[in-house]
Amino acid sequence: MNTQMMHKSLMSLAGLALLAAGSVQAAERVELEKGGLTHIAHLEMAPGKSLDDGVILMLHGTMAHGRMEIMEALQNQMAERGYSSLSITLSLGMDAREGMMDCADPHVHRHEDALAELDAWMGWLKAQGAGQVALMAHSRGAAQMAWYVLEHKPEGVEKMVLVAPATSDHAKTAREYESRYGVPLSQVYEQAVELQRMGQPETLIEGIGFLYCADASASAATVASYYADNPNFDTPTLLPKLSQQVLVIAGSEDTAVPDLPERMAALEGQANIHFGMVDGADHFFRDFFADDVADKAAEFIGW
Repeated sequence: MNTQMMHKSLMSLAGLALLAAGSVQAAERVELEKGGLTHIAHLEMAPGKSLDDGVILMLHGTMAHGRMEIMEALQNQMAERGYSSLSITLSLGMDAREGMMDCADPHVHRHEDALAELDAWMGWLKAQGAGQVALMAHSRGAAQMAWYVLEHKPEGVEKMVLVAPATSDHAKTAREYESRYGVPLSQVYEQAVELQRMGQPETLIEGIGFLYCADASASAATVASYYADNPNFDTPTLLPKLSQQVLVIAGSEDTAVPDLPERMAALEGQANIHFGMVDGADHFFRDFFADDVADKAAEFIGW
């Protein structure tokens, strides 16, 4: 290799080293012991940032996990914009759960379990020296996040970004359940309520339709939780009760929560509630649509 070529190679290597030094690092897997279970999350630090500079606490959707495609993409995109984040995986009653919840596993979790787990991770962040904390959540996780803030009032949280947050209409849920599984929802729900009345909340009801699963086993407490007619499952119902600044982001092609834009329009005029649309995005904001979400989120949080 001649001197000129060697000089160019060394310059290229130096440039790559500088690029690597300022690039986003791989998310670190962290653990939290609570209630006899190991809980898992992934911490992704923005280049040149510490927890004292602030962190975003993130939550996934139904039976998903903290490193599913949308969550990993949002962590990466937010880190590129200077925001560190902790993306948690709800235990769903399982030890060290990672990956998607398997329909074949017994379901012994409740919708509202997320509130206590979010609070535990908030405590973990504070114990690690985190400064200001913002919140970001997707789908059902966004409804759970809003309920958590309403109930626990976490100190120092001023901004929330809810991506395609869940809406809830119990009558519609009942119609869709019977159409999909061929059994009235009331039949399964009343069985669960009766088992609880008899002091058997942990008894499994086997071979039922449950959430996305066609042939599941779920405890009476689980069924009674997820299929209750509970207004706290409906994000737009919760939003007017919050004092934080909230940004709701919807996808124009989202068929999972198609009523979200209409529901948000009804809240127009509330100073703390903001709405943004990503044209062309479905419920999961794949590929470049995650960039659009991150742009809106970073501008809104504004650290």
